[in-house]
Amino acid sequence: MIQARDITFTVGDFALRNLNLEVPCPQYFVLLGPPGSGKTILLECLCGLRQAASGSIHIDGRDVTALEPRSRSIGYVPQDYALFPHLSVRGNIQFGLKVARLARETITRRIHAVAQMLDIETLLDRRIQGLSGGEKQRTALARALVMEPRLLLLDEPVCALDEGSRQRICGLLHTLQRKLCLTVIHVSHNIEEAFSVADTAAILDRGRLQQVGPLHELLRSPANEFVARFMRCENILPAVAEPDPRGATLSRSMGILPMNEHEAGATAGHSVATLGGVRLALPRACTGPVKLVIRPEDIRLLRAGPAPTDANSLRVSLARWRDYGAYMKVEIRTLSGELGLIAHVSHAAFAALDPA
Repeated sequence: MIQARDITFTVGDFALRNLNLEVPCPQYFVLLGPPGSGKTILLECLCGLRQAASGSIHIDGRDVTALEPRSRSIGYVPQDYALFPHLSVRGNIQFGLKVARLARETITRRIHAVAQMLDIETLLDRRIQGLSGGEKQRTALARALVMEPRLLLLDEPVCALDEGSRQRICGLLHTLQRKLCLTVIHVSHNIEEAFSVADTAAILDRGRLQQVGPLHELLRSPANEFVARFMRCENILPAVAEPDPRGATLSRSMGILPMNEHEAGATAGHSVATLGGVRLALPRACTGPVKLVIRPEDIRLLRAGPAPTDANSLRVSLARWRDYGAYMKVEIRTLSGELGLIAHVSHAAFAALDPA
């Protein structure tokens, strides 16, 4: 278990304030957030490159708060890899082993094992300057893993790579974490990257953790509007809710955000929300001001037919659309023009609409 308790760190106008985080072992954990949210600072506090003003850090029950980085049993790969340009790939990998004064036989054995695992045996005698981005990434990983850490910290490990290399490295990282039973904390701002590797994730904003949990929970049950927007929900709509005695049967694809820290009376049951001249059935009982979260991929578009009778079926017009490669992004509006939504639909589903 990795435990950060009440971590406070201030630099300039930025601060981590009383941050608490627990990551079970072994697990692949992704720390998400926009640039400037404090992800790298938190990582550097965990590995000892920065000393928190207050709080404590425990790894497997051991208090490492006051220990130097080399004494924490942590492998760290910074965003720029920090490889030594004057050393070969082999020289970079064995650097920490030599500092630790391990026996030559042990150094040779560990280098061979990690190079084989990362498929860089043919690179060992190469200079750093001639390596590709993916080769540099594998070398930096090898240098961290050769020390046999209990915890591996990765700061934006694939942000500088092309799409193909990014997917390959993410696949490799996921495989290594499972094979070595490591705990990995991986910093990123990319949701697709997180989904390709993570067991659980956290979202950080301005030095504060907004939500921690499985990615599907962050996606489907955001704790607040910031999380919903970061997880790319483009339909966050203010509305007023009231009880619905009819209790329409609904899918649970519509989320409800609190307007403030005291949510407006949400309980089991059903209610209806009014917004933009439209009434929408909600999957739980609540009253008062709410914000509805409707994920774009949960909106189904059909060609006009008989008047809709199902709950949350509306007549709409297509305002505009754009091809995003994997899906079509479609802006729709109710016929009155009072309510607008964004839908993500497949190319086949869009073609079936026969747009003008």
